[in-house]
Amino acid sequence: MIHAEGVAEVTDTTFDAEVLEAGLPVLVEFTADWCGPCRQLAPVLSAIAKEEADRIKIVQIDVDHNPGITSRYAVLSMPTLMVFRDGEPVKSMVGARPKRRLLQDLEEVLPAVVRVGPPAPPVGS
Repeated sequence: MIHAEGVAEVTDTTFDAEVLEAGLPVLVEFTADWCGPCRQLAPVLSAIAKEEADRIKIVQIDVDHNPGITSRYAVLSMPTLMVFRDGEPVKSMVGARPKRRLLQDLEEVLPAVVRVGPPAPPVGS
């Protein structure tokens, strides 16, 4: 499996505990060694996993070694990205995409986070 740095791997055995019972929304990448677009997506997932750790958990599952979950969610194309919230799939996307587009696609399903830092300068300053 093409492993994205900072992204955990789940299996048919660990999927329910790691994904369905998670406190945060979870982005699951259904991937395979033979998937070219999955290779392109790996650094994107690594970056988002690091930058958005307070809003989303990202995991990968190898479809060739985990047919149960792959079949349960009727995944036919790689990479398929599914977002789960409160144990339910709430969004599905197929294909690699650049980081900015993936973040835009995820925005509607991610919780808002109040960033703490210095106040923004007044407009016109």
